Amino acid sequence: MPLDIAPRINSLGFAKPEADTRVVVAMSGGVDSSVVAAQLAEEGYDVVGVTLQLYDHGAALAKKGACCAGLDIHDARRVAEEMGFPHYVLDYENVFKEAVIDEFADSYLAGATPVPCIRCNERVKFKDLLETARDLEADCMATGHYIQRKMGAHGPELHSAKDVNRDQSYFLFSTTPEQLDYLRFPLGHLPSKDATRALAAKYGLSVADKPDSQDICFVPNGNYASVIEKLRPGAAEPGEIVDTDGTVLGQHNGVLHYTVGQRRGLGIGGLETPLYVVKLDVDARRVIVGPKELLSTAIVPVREINWLGDDAFDAVPERHVSVKVRSTRAPREAVIRPLSSTSAEIELLTPEEGVSPGQACVFYETDGSRILGGGWIWRGY
Repeated sequence: MPLDIAPRINSLGFAKPEADTRVVVAMSGGVDSSVVAAQLAEEGYDVVGVTLQLYDHGAALAKKGACCAGLDIHDARRVAEEMGFPHYVLDYENVFKEAVIDEFADSYLAGATPVPCIRCNERVKFKDLLETARDLEADCMATGHYIQRKMGAHGPELHSAKDVNRDQSYFLFSTTPEQLDYLRFPLGHLPSKDATRALAAKYGLSVADKPDSQDICFVPNGNYASVIEKLRPGAAEPGEIVDTDGTVLGQHNGVLHYTVGQRRGLGIGGLETPLYVVKLDVDARRVIVGPKELLSTAIVPVREINWLGDDAFDAVPERHVSVKVRSTRAPREAVIRPLSSTSAEIELLTPEEGVSPGQACVFYETDGSRILGGGWIWRGY
């Protein structure tokens, strides 16, 4: 009798030939997602490229270093033509404005420091685009994000990228277990961005030397205030700069021009002790400043938690993990004390400066690479 032979598992984790495995690749027009699409096409997968047109703000059409508009859509289409797979462009401008841009403007005006890239992944790319992939009868959806998906004892797990300088885990903490089951991240294991560009050159892609995207895609030149003033006319109302005792130190031309932790550009020089923005009082139109030590925070309230651990989030009274309170900072040891299934108080074992409402607090396995989820920092009232 012939021996039973286990079916071969392909690189995307399916027990069938590559040609019978359909994968939708989310293509932003940049080198990362282009390499993913080209690599999978070369391996013989049934690749379908999809690009979302998310915004069209005039100058952005010709702006290098943006994504999901104008030149980038053209670049994604050209890669698909070069590699010989179908490519579709979906107009998601209205969805993007309602789900991402409007909240960004409102949060900023409320004195928060929002992270719209996380909301875009959560509410558009990993929601609507993922559903489009299912409608196209794809077996999975692949992206160019630098993060790793590994199989664990309880199913797929999210892990940091091998290249810590490119790791995008902070921006993907809200990926749900159901989404993670469907998603693939082929670049997460690469040692550097140079390795990605080498693959782009190998495949002869026209975007091999294209610069990386910079800043928030819909904010030209990083000027948040100008975008918010267009979205919310009259938002730049003047007010007072005061110290923590309420003493008026100067005037400002709109709270939206300031962020917690800011030191430069306050216009109140000549003081013996450097002052930093420690709080924004939007209702009173006041920018409150104080010494650097007032920026130090040990207790961080977090809500809208997405938990990726193996047990229920609130199954235990506390958890010892590491957390990031900003994308550019390394994880620091902390204790999570759940208040409900989606909220918690985070105690930072080493206090951090400039912890701001609107930023994410992302949970990591201490001394490991696994992402355990995260939530949104808020004021706690």
